[in-house]
Amino acid sequence: MASVLLYLGVAVAVFVGFNIGGSSTGVAFGPAVGSDVLSKVSAAALMSGFALLGGATLGRGVIRTLGGRVVAASHFNLVAGVVVLFFVGLALLVSNLFGVPASTSMTAVGAIAGMGAAGGFLKWEKIGEIVSWWLVSPILAFWTCAVVGRYLYPHLAARFRIERSSGPVLDWRDAPVGSVPVGPADGTTRSELFWNGLVVAIGCYMAFSAGASNVANAVAPLYGAGALGGELLPYVAIGAGALAVGSFTIARRTLDTVGNDLTDLPLLAALVVEVVSASLVGFLSHIDIPASLAVSATMSIVGLGWGRASRSTTVTEVAQAAIAGESADRKTPEPVANGSGRRRSDEDVGETARSSGGGGGIEEVAPIGEDSDESTSDLFDPAATARVVFLWILTPSLSGTASYLLFTAFPVYAP
Repeated sequence: MASVLLYLGVAVAVFVGFNIGGSSTGVAFGPAVGSDVLSKVSAAALMSGFALLGGATLGRGVIRTLGGRVVAASHFNLVAGVVVLFFVGLALLVSNLFGVPASTSMTAVGAIAGMGAAGGFLKWEKIGEIVSWWLVSPILAFWTCAVVGRYLYPHLAARFRIERSSGPVLDWRDAPVGSVPVGPADGTTRSELFWNGLVVAIGCYMAFSAGASNVANAVAPLYGAGALGGELLPYVAIGAGALAVGSFTIARRTLDTVGNDLTDLPLLAALVVEVVSASLVGFLSHIDIPASLAVSATMSIVGLGWGRASRSTTVTEVAQAAIAGESADRKTPEPVANGSGRRRSDEDVGETARSSGGGGGIEEVAPIGEDSDESTSDLFDPAATARVVFLWILTPSLSGTASYLLFTAFPVYAP
């Protein structure tokens, strides 16, 4: 019976890690695949390697938190671990049905907390610490990117034009034995090579952060139950391995989706979002707090969009509009197309900044308070944001409540 439960537990953990790999790969390497810098296979290989590195380093503390610091490890057993993993997998299904990236970290903590509350052994001080960071981290992500979008992004876009050629950046070439057979493709400039190399580097950074935070979601309940012994390495290997399988299989769809959708998100904006969200998740993993890369990345996108759209109003006007309950956006023009059906790109923003000076080169960016083609309707959707935040609150709440009810009716945990 125990061996059957062990196989079932490992199978459910693999299923969870498989789905996490499918979604995280698109978030981390969508920009690189969408700009033809990397193939899908290369993206999956990099995702697998750096996720394993993140899980084996910073992720070890997160595994210990989920597997023994929210609820003492002595209360875990194989049955309880399988039930917790079931709730995490169910959250992934619900999020996919609603089209919203779920926080598996939040759902896992909710399920474990439900078990602890039902048995009366929940460590409330640890839950308080985790939930406090859950409240603070998306706010930090939003306002960091909002400040960048409002005050820095137009200047960055005006000065750093990211060139993107129509073909691949790198190509295979004939080379002597012992030398590198890959080099810049015809037409690739040094600037393009640098910026796209930076896109890949930041993608690897995000993959590392994803592994640090998400490997634990797949295997922490098994670690708490001591299903494979007390050493962390087997659990990291299972979680990272399942994530790698997802990267090479179902991630192909998410890479297509994110890569194509990024035509609405300039490459420079994607870099800002990735750096902020990966840094925040990496920091939280460093202090052993389960965190969601999807939540941080989405709130970074929302913050950057709101910051860029709010440049047409001053702080005073925004405050007055908030008090009056009105929108401070001065106008709501149609999205600006550039011939490919996408909105304004980094080059478009840079061109606007240059033309505002009336001469050659980069002279000035339109000051805050002047009308802009970038409006809230183009870059920030309050209704969609509210829907995403609502579902982020709903999924761990449902997970915790369902777990509490189930473990209250069937106390299968270890006393």
